[in-house]
Amino acid sequence: MIVETGHFALILAAIVAMVQFAVPLWGSYKSDPILMRVAAPAAQVQLLLLLISFLALMWAYITSDFSVKNVFANSHSAKPLFFKISGVWANHEGSMLLWVLILAFYGAMVAMFGRNLPPSLKTHVLSIQALVSLSFLLFLIFTSNPFERLVNPPLDGKGLNPLLQDFALSIHPPFLYLGYVGFSVAFSFAVAALIDGRVDAAWARWVRPWTLLAWVNLTIGIALGSWWAYYELGWGGWWFWDPVENASFMPWLAGTALLHSALVVEKRGALKLWTILLSILTFSLSLMGAFLVRSGVLSSVHAFAVDPERGIFILGILAFFTGGALAIFAWRAPDLKQGGIFAPISREGALVFNNMILVIACGTVLIGTLWPLVTEAVGYKISVGAPYFELTFAPLMIPLLLAMPFGPLLAWKRGDLRGAAQRLYAAVGIAILVVVLTYSVTSGSSFFAPLLIGLGIYIVVGAISEILWRAKAFRTNWGEVGRRLLNMPRASYGSMFGHIGIGIFVIGSVATSVWNTEKIVAMKPGDKQTIAGYEVRFDGVVEERGPNFTEKLGNFNVMKDGKQIATLRPAKRTYIMRSEMPMTETGIYNAWNGDLYLAIGDKLQQGAYTVRFYFNPFIRLIWLGCLIMALGGLVSLSDRRLRIGAPKRAKEQPAAVPAE
Repeated sequence: MIVETGHFALILAAIVAMVQFAVPLWGSYKSDPILMRVAAPAAQVQLLLLLISFLALMWAYITSDFSVKNVFANSHSAKPLFFKISGVWANHEGSMLLWVLILAFYGAMVAMFGRNLPPSLKTHVLSIQALVSLSFLLFLIFTSNPFERLVNPPLDGKGLNPLLQDFALSIHPPFLYLGYVGFSVAFSFAVAALIDGRVDAAWARWVRPWTLLAWVNLTIGIALGSWWAYYELGWGGWWFWDPVENASFMPWLAGTALLHSALVVEKRGALKLWTILLSILTFSLSLMGAFLVRSGVLSSVHAFAVDPERGIFILGILAFFTGGALAIFAWRAPDLKQGGIFAPISREGALVFNNMILVIACGTVLIGTLWPLVTEAVGYKISVGAPYFELTFAPLMIPLLLAMPFGPLLAWKRGDLRGAAQRLYAAVGIAILVVVLTYSVTSGSSFFAPLLIGLGIYIVVGAISEILWRAKAFRTNWGEVGRRLLNMPRASYGSMFGHIGIGIFVIGSVATSVWNTEKIVAMKPGDKQTIAGYEVRFDGVVEERGPNFTEKLGNFNVMKDGKQIATLRPAKRTYIMRSEMPMTETGIYNAWNGDLYLAIGDKLQQGAYTVRFYFNPFIRLIWLGCLIMALGGLVSLSDRRLRIGAPKRAKEQPAAVPAE
C-alpha cells in the first residue's frame, strides 16, 4: 500500500505541476492577482507530494520489498542499511525521482523566500519552474516508473552495483543534483525576465543567491566524485576527463561565469543580455549531463546503462527548453536596454575577460566530449583523451589565473592597472621566491611546474592582499584595520576564500601531476619495495567476510628511516550477487607531503600478487582547494546583501553610493 501511495503521489505531483504552470500564467495574462497567487501554494504542495513519493520508495528499499522491480534490481537483503537508503538514488529511476524532488524543493524555496519579488516576475518564475518539473515528472511516469511491481516477486534482489557501495559516491549524487537542478532557478528567472521585458540590478540580486547555492553544491559534488575515483578505482588518479566527468564540469564553468556576470548586472547594470544567455546555457548544459548519463550513448563507470528510448525523451526535454528559451531570447532581447558603459581596464572589463575565458574553456571541453559521438555517428570511432584537454583547456586557464587577483583591485567603470599591480608586489615577490625554492628542491626536474606552483601562491597571496588593502593594512593603525576587517561584507571574504581555494587547487594538481611516482611489481610474502623514501614489506593475504561481501586483504608494513609508521590493507572485494564485478579497495597513507597509495591486483604464479604503488605529492590540496571554494560560496551566501530575495524598494530613495 505504501508503494501505491508513492506512485499515486507522483501522479498527483504531475497534476499539481500542470496547475502551477498553467493557472498563474493565465492569471498573469489576464492580470488576475488571485490566479497568480496560485503559484506559491502549488509549489509547496508539489514538494510535499514528491517528498511522500520519495519516502515511499525509500521505505521499499529499507524493508527489502522485492516485489518492486526497482528494489529487486538494485538492492539485497544483506546490504547494510546505509546503502539500502543510498540505493534509492543509485539507479536511473530513483535518481530521476530525486531530481524532480530537488526541482520541487527549489520551486518551493522560491515561493517561500521570494515574498518581495514583483508579483509578475514571481508568477513567471514559478510557472517556468513548474514546466521543467512537469516535463521530468511525465518522463518518470511514462518511461521510468520507480514503483513498477513484479508479478512473481523473488526472494531476494540482485544487489547494488559494487561501484556504488561507497560512502562518498552515495552522497555524491544528491550534491551533484542540487547543483544541476539549482541552475534551473537561474534559467526560470532568465525566461521570466525575458517575458516581463525587464532585467535590472534587483533581478540580478535575486538570481545570484540561487546561482551561488547551485554552484556550491556542484563544487562539492564534483569534488566528492573525484575523491571517490581516486581511492576506489585503484588507478591512482583524481580526474580522467571522462565524458560524464566533463558533463558535470561544463555547467560548473558556465555557472562560474554566470556568477561573475550577474555581479556586473547588479553593480553596473551592464551585461544584461549576456547574463540572460548564460543562465539559459548553464541549465542547458545541466540537462545535457542528464542526457549523456541516461541515454546509453556513453560507456562510463559513471553512466546509467539504460535504453536509448529514454535518452531520446531527455533529448526532447533538452531541445524543448534550450530551443524555446533561445527563441524567446531572440524575440525579446532587442527590447532590453543595455547598461552603463565601462572602460576595458575596469572591474567590469576584468569580469568580461573572466567570462570570455571560461566560456571558451567550456567550449573546448564540450567539443572534446561530443566529438567522438559525432564521428561515431558518421561511421568511424575516435577517442579524445587527456592529451587533447591538456593542450586546449590548460593553456586557457593560465591568463585567467594571472588576471584573477587584478579584478577585485580595479575600480568599477574605470580602473588603474598600474595601481592594482603595485598592490600585488608582495604577491609577485612571494611567488617568485616560491618558484626559486621549488626549482632548487626538485633539482630542476621540471621548468614549468615551479612556475605553476608560483602561480598558485600568487593567487592565494593576491586574494589576501586585496582584503588587507581594503582594510588599509600598513596604511593606518591596526585598531582601524581590525575595525574595517570586522565590518567588511561577508561576500568579500567569500570571494577571497573562493580565489584562495583555486590557488590551492592549482598547487595540488600541478604537484601531483608532475612529480608523482608509479611502480607496478609482482610481490610474494616477505618481499620489499622502496618508493619515494618509503620501504614497504608485503606480509601476505588474508580472507575476511563483510556483511554482503568477501575480500582478500593484503598486509603491507610501511617503514621510513627504519621505523614502522603504518600498516596498509588494500583489498580485492567480491560482493554477494555481483561476483562478476570484483572491486579494488586501496590502502593509502597520508603524510604532510603526499599520499603513499597501494592497490593489490590478481594472484599470479607461485603465490605472487600484482601490486601498484603510487606516491602522489600534495594531492590532498586538490580537495582542500575545492572545499575552500565551497566554503567561500557559503560565506558569501551568509551576507545579508545576498539573502534569498531582495528588499522591497522604498519610494523615492536617493541613489546609493556604490561600494568600493
